[in-house]
Amino acid sequence: MRSDNPVVRLIDAVWRPTSTSMRWLALAGVAGNALIMSTGAAVRVSGSGLGCPTWPKCTGDSLVPTHSSEHAAANMAIEFGNRLLTFLVLAVGVAVFVAAVRLRPRRRDLVRLAAVQPLSVVAQAIVGGIVVLTDLNPAAVAAHFLLSPALLAAATALWVRASEGDEPARTLVRGELVWLARALVAVVFALLIAGTVVTGTGPHAGDATSPRFGFNIEQVAQLHADIVWATVGLTFALLLGLRLTNAPGRVQRRALELLAVELAQGVIGYVQYFTGVPGPLVVAHVLGSALVWIATLRVLFAMRERGEMPVSEPGRADNGWLARRWRTRREVPPVPGADPALGAPGDARSPRMRPAGSTTDR
Repeated sequence: MRSDNPVVRLIDAVWRPTSTSMRWLALAGVAGNALIMSTGAAVRVSGSGLGCPTWPKCTGDSLVPTHSSEHAAANMAIEFGNRLLTFLVLAVGVAVFVAAVRLRPRRRDLVRLAAVQPLSVVAQAIVGGIVVLTDLNPAAVAAHFLLSPALLAAATALWVRASEGDEPARTLVRGELVWLARALVAVVFALLIAGTVVTGTGPHAGDATSPRFGFNIEQVAQLHADIVWATVGLTFALLLGLRLTNAPGRVQRRALELLAVELAQGVIGYVQYFTGVPGPLVVAHVLGSALVWIATLRVLFAMRERGEMPVSEPGRADNGWLARRWRTRREVPPVPGADPALGAPGDARSPRMRPAGSTTDR
């Protein structure tokens, strides 16, 4: 019997995972890593990059924000909130790894991909400390950001693999289209790199005193736009090739999804450029970049199949140790007209449970 307690169900999903719960946990890892990319942008556009001026503590003598004459309370709260979100993403990563290890039958690919998540979050925290200690040096900020797409790639691969089998990969499209999709992945990653250069040159440094790249903002923005158009052009070419070769519908749908996300992202990018780069649009644009990256990877993964997903069912949920510990004991309903002092039928105090000849029967 499945427990109604959400805490029990959540822990059972990690400790006694099924194929379905493994997929949902992997998706949670994708969502968490995409979210932290956008909250990092919120830190920059709000000027909160040095809201907590030290690391790992927020201030010189406190782990949490305290009153400071040099930093506004709102800036300290935003930066500290982003640090707390890192712990949430780490918790999700640990849960994903534990579930992958506990899944039966165990799948080595899932375990390896799941192990990347908690280790990468730790690496992110270390680089984040370097960012603070270097007063938001733009090169350090760029490295901090670019770790997120790398981690997001592993999380997306885990999400996809959790829905597949373990047979050797079989390509569903022509080899030229596979190479075109790989080139598209490389160009999108170059686009992310160019975005960090624009950010490191533009007005949102994270703090008014932070150093900036010495590039011309119009030139780097134009370079970024050129790579955007190259990305869209490659996507159109890929879509046309998929259509002409009658590729499976699933692959074509993934490419259409990518094109739709790219066009929406392009609209946000041009609007923010012509409106003076307002903060909320910057956050939306960073979130859009994460969605473009995920959609690009899904196109490549959709071009092959690996058989049916292994079915993993651990058994009845009420056999789990946690469910047994948390389950409320059922009370035996009272018998109408029975004397409470004699106990309910089946109880040790009931006359029916006492041996014949007992002195209490006399």
